[in-house]
Amino acid sequence: PRLSEIELGVKMQWPWSMTNVPFVNGAGDAVITTTDAVGRRVTTTMPFYVSSNLLKSGLSDYAFSAGAIRENYGIKNFDYGEAAASGSYRYGMTDWLTLESHAEGSETLAMGGLGGQLRVGSWGVVNGAVAQSQLDGESGRQYSWGYQYNNRWFNIGTQQTQRSSDFGNLALVGSRAGSQADSRYALSRRSAQYSASVSLNRFGSVGAAFIDITDGQGDRTRLWNLSWSKNLWGNSSLYVSASRDQQEKSWTGAISLVIPFGEQGSVALSNERDQRGRDSQRVYASRAMPSDGGFAWDASWANQSGDSGDYRQGSLRYRNNQIDTSAGFYGDDDNLTQWADLSGALVLMDNSVFAANEINDAFVLVKTNYPDVNVRYENQSMGRTNQQGYLLVPAISSYYPAKYDIDTLDLPADMTTPRVEQRFAVKRQSGYLLNFPVEKLRSASVILVDAQGQPLPVSSLVQRPDHPTGYVGWDGIVWMEDLTASNPMQVVTPDGRQCETELRIASGQPQALKTYGPLTCALPAPAAGSAPSPAESFTSGNRP
Repeated sequence: PRLSEIELGVKMQWPWSMTNVPFVNGAGDAVITTTDAVGRRVTTTMPFYVSSNLLKSGLSDYAFSAGAIRENYGIKNFDYGEAAASGSYRYGMTDWLTLESHAEGSETLAMGGLGGQLRVGSWGVVNGAVAQSQLDGESGRQYSWGYQYNNRWFNIGTQQTQRSSDFGNLALVGSRAGSQADSRYALSRRSAQYSASVSLNRFGSVGAAFIDITDGQGDRTRLWNLSWSKNLWGNSSLYVSASRDQQEKSWTGAISLVIPFGEQGSVALSNERDQRGRDSQRVYASRAMPSDGGFAWDASWANQSGDSGDYRQGSLRYRNNQIDTSAGFYGDDDNLTQWADLSGALVLMDNSVFAANEINDAFVLVKTNYPDVNVRYENQSMGRTNQQGYLLVPAISSYYPAKYDIDTLDLPADMTTPRVEQRFAVKRQSGYLLNFPVEKLRSASVILVDAQGQPLPVSSLVQRPDHPTGYVGWDGIVWMEDLTASNPMQVVTPDGRQCETELRIASGQPQALKTYGPLTCALPAPAAGSAPSPAESFTSGNRP
């Protein structure tokens, strides 16, 4: 279900922001209520319409690909045809108008088109496009337009496409080789789709669709579809549909029951009746892949008429941060196909090579210089750093300032980092090295005393070259950071007296949680007749 209303309550002063905004698509009303200091309330209602097909003003979106056309897929290995390329570019002229362009090309094809998406106030989005092609020396043209409207209670839409008989694209390159005039290797001449759905609240929702297609040979197909769905107990759901073929004057139908098991598993039961009145039953069970990787599987069975036996299918998939692999089978007694797949990617960054299961958008390489540190992306664990202190986060959303943080509880007591959390946005099709410098803790508590062995006065200043000023606390203890083998310092008491001393650490690395001292810093005697400082009234730094 789509959200069309957002309720926001603000009970505090000063600027505020929403960090978890729900996904909204379609028409709705934003109601903002403000209350001033004397209790007066002002309510403002602003209608809006949101569409994921529109870009914000000034933003652009593009895609480009190049390679060779795959031929005889599933029949011959490494069978490729002519070189080809395609690209798309979209630009948000305004918040209500997005312009689009698309082009495809090969040795025998040149095709290009322009279009746009236009928001009509709060009444939906209209789209339109025109394209021109030249395939094997023949020119063709395509026109398309559509309309979509969504709100909380119902949605409607239509999409229309008309093509000349010689219009072509990359899908036809190769398939029409030697058969340029054969209409079997042509796109549909005309297609029209109409759809609508209505929410019935606790009674579910109903939908209807009509599809009218005329293929390249002039044959026409018209299909009606009616459906009803309803959520049952828990997250289970029931789905019923019926379709009518206007040319064949026949009906088909299906009923499905989906029952989830846990957060990843589900089972679906369905029964279908075809145009000849034959029933078939299907059982489908699956376990989805967890977000942090692991195992996923699915299996299905369906009875079918004939001598080939029942249809069965199954697959098993495993994914971690380095690889994505799967294997399975499908078919019946006469035709059984087995398959396997292994995919991954390699990243070269910071003079190291890293393996990833898949990189489609952008990636971030987290560097901590320390092993086995948990790394989180948007509060979800992505894994732990390797022995060199690296972790590759391969699947992130480009241009989004996402939050990355590390778990400092994984660090020993003598290790620290100045940055625990960072927000960073990465460009599309690129990567970034995000550094969380984990270092040895070079800090310690030091006890400072005068020549008589008494703690130095509270609030005395401790000054070190190229370091921030420290302060003496109770019992003459001062906290010092960035310690080295030699640490000279100057102490200035509240009454202005000064002394110098030095802390030497033989190894150059202070021991974790160790207190050094007492370290003597000989102060000169107070000036004759001077009043004791406030700190000295507490017995030279001892607690009262």
